[in-house]
Formats: sequence, structure tokens, C-alpha cells
Amino acid sequence: MSSLEPPHADAAAIRPARTWAGLVGSLRIGQAVMTVVLLVVGVVRASADGIPLPWLLALSLVFLGWYGGGLLLAERTDDRRLATGWLLGLSAIWLGAVALSPEFVWLAFPLWLLAGFVMRMRGAVVLSVAILAVVITAPLLHTGITSYANVIGPLVGGVFAFGISRGYLELVRDGRERRRLIASLVATQEEMAALQDELARTQRESGASAERTRVSRDIHDTVAQSVSSIGMLARSALESDDPSRSTRALEQISALAADGLADARRIVDELMPAELESTALGEALARMLDRLSDETGIAASLHADADLPAPGLAAEVALLRTAQSALANVRTHAQASRVVVTLADAGDSLRLDIVDDGVGFDATRWDHQGAQGGGYGLRSMRARLRELGGGLDVESAPGDGTALSASVPLGRAVAPTVEGGAV
Repeated sequence: MSSLEPPHADAAAIRPARTWAGLVGSLRIGQAVMTVVLLVVGVVRASADGIPLPWLLALSLVFLGWYGGGLLLAERTDDRRLATGWLLGLSAIWLGAVALSPEFVWLAFPLWLLAGFVMRMRGAVVLSVAILAVVITAPLLHTGITSYANVIGPLVGGVFAFGISRGYLELVRDGRERRRLIASLVATQEEMAALQDELARTQRESGASAERTRVSRDIHDTVAQSVSSIGMLARSALESDDPSRSTRALEQISALAADGLADARRIVDELMPAELESTALGEALARMLDRLSDETGIAASLHADADLPAPGLAAEVALLRTAQSALANVRTHAQASRVVVTLADAGDSLRLDIVDDGVGFDATRWDHQGAQGGGYGLRSMRARLRELGGGLDVESAPGDGTALSASVPLGRAVAPTVEGGAV
């Protein structure tokens, strides 16, 4: 019953600090010892005044029994109303002791302490004033005389005891608030740790998704195109009755297979494209066009500005992959007889134009539908270029060929991103 004996209950409530719990326990023990000592002093002085000892002992046992019962109940309940009733009963026993002898006014001090501990402010003040009135009037009623000391002393003692009890309760409230804040801080830290774990998991998933997207694009632009070309050459060789043409097709298939294997190895190793390992972008494009002409008979030409600025490895890879995918479309779908590739400095960007005279397609519908309107190759091109701040424009119409223009910005480093977030 913490309201009967607040020091004990508060000690149980404020366990985090060992020194604080020790202080609370010491106050509880000190209060009990003080009460017993004052009761013994009152019994001795009242006995010296001629009060029968059996009466004094009986009254002392009743007082101590009631007081001890409150201590035991404090272990089991915190009912404030029960605590208030207990304190009023203890005060009534004390009042009977004072009626027997004024020497028991000494017990008013622990009662003032208990009033401050147990009762709410208004009730505690009323009870304290009533106890003070009894202490002041008891000598006058027993002896018919009093003194300033009998008034000033109890008044100062009452205010002091009541102030100690209320101040102690404020310390208890501060301790509880401090404990609540600490618990809130711990909960917040745990929540932040959980959020950080979730953020790390999301970043890992985003990075894995971005890596899958990058690998799928690289496979489409390299290995898949090589396999597609190998299939076309193999069918051509099977359908041809010319041994020399079949031999040439086999040689081309061998070269494509070797290139595809090299690309696959470099994709796994996360290295730069094989075409850019030792040459510039323009030279890599020239070799690609020579191979296209050699394998398909399509007339291919490259026009590159002199002294092109270096856009950075990421931009060169993006333009090279775009050219690979676009030329694979020309090889597979366009049925073109001529393709022209232009690599130009556009001031704030590097532009790659690829124009063929093939059958074309409905680019208006593709632009209207956006990234979902074309095949995977066009979606891959546009997404790759957008990651670097560039773009892709496609102009085509059925029977009028196709013009593709890709651009990447110059003069700033751009971290690769996936659509919807950073890698």
C-alpha cells in the first residue's frame, strides 16, 4: 500500500538507480525508528508524571500494532482511500494518547510526515492543521498554562515535516517522469534501429533490383544480340548450297560466339564493355559497323566529329549499348540496305544518331505509350540514358525507315539510378 507508506512503494517503483532505492529504504526505516523512539519517550515521560504504566503499555501496543499493520498492508495494496482511513485511525489513537498525557504530542511529527505522504494536498493540509491545534492546546488543557515555545515549536516542526513529505513526493514524481522519459527514449531508439534495418533491407533490395536491371540490359545488348546473329547466320548456312558461303557463315558464327563469351565474362566480372577496354567510342562504333556490313551486306557508315569531348565511362557505355541494340534491330527487323551513324558534339551533350532506310514502324504510337510502347530493346535504351540525365528520341513511320537519336549530358558526373530511386 504505497499510499500508506509512500517511501516503500516508491522504492519499488524507482528501481533503475541502486542509490535511489537505498535512499528510499533508509527513509522508510528512519521514519519507523523515529516513531518508535518518540513513542518510547512519551511512555517514559508520561509514566514519570504518574500515569499508570499498564495503560501506557496497552496504548503503546495499540499504536504500534496499528502502525505496523499499515506497513504490512503497504506491501499488498496501493489504495489511497484505504491509506487515508488507516492514517485517520492512527491519528485517532494518537489523540487518545494525548488525552491521557500531553507527553505524546511528540508523535505529531511522524503524523505530519505521513499526512504529506498519504493524502492529497487539501486533505493533508486539513489534517496537519488539526494535529497542530491538538499539539498547541494539549498542554493548556492538561496544565492550564502554555508558552510561546509550545506554540512556535510545534508550528515550525509541523511546517518542516509537512514540507519534507511534500518535497519528497515531488522527487518521486521527478523520478517517475525521468524513468518514463528514459523508457520513451529506449523505445524510440529501438524504433529507429528497426527503421534503419528496414531502410537497409530496402536499399539492399533496391540495389539488387538495379543490378538485375543492369545485367539484363547488358545481356540483351551483347550476348542476346550475338546469339540472335548466330541463329540468323546458322539458318543462312543451312539454306545455302554454296560451300564457300557456308564456310564464311561458320567463321562469322565462331567470331560472334567468341565475342559473346567475352561479353558474358565481362558482365559477370562487372567490367567495362570489351569494345571500350582499349579504344575510344568512335573506334568501337566503327568496328561494329564494319562487322554489320561484313555479315549482312548492309552499307554502313560512321560520321564522327573531330576532338569529341570525353563524356565519361558511364556515358560511353550507355551510348555503346544503345548503338549495339539499335544495330541489332536494323540487322533483325529493319530489312534496310543502308545505315548511317553520327556521333556529334551538341554543346552540352554528346549525341548519337542512327538512321536506316528500312521498313520502319509506327513511332507515333510508341511515343504516345511511352516506355511500355516498344520492345524491350527500346525500353532498355531509354531507361539507360535517362539514368544519366540523357534521353532517346525515335522517328519512324511504316515504309520510311527509322531515325534514332540518343544523347547524354556533358560537364557533370551523374550517379547511375534506377527509375524510382538511386542505386
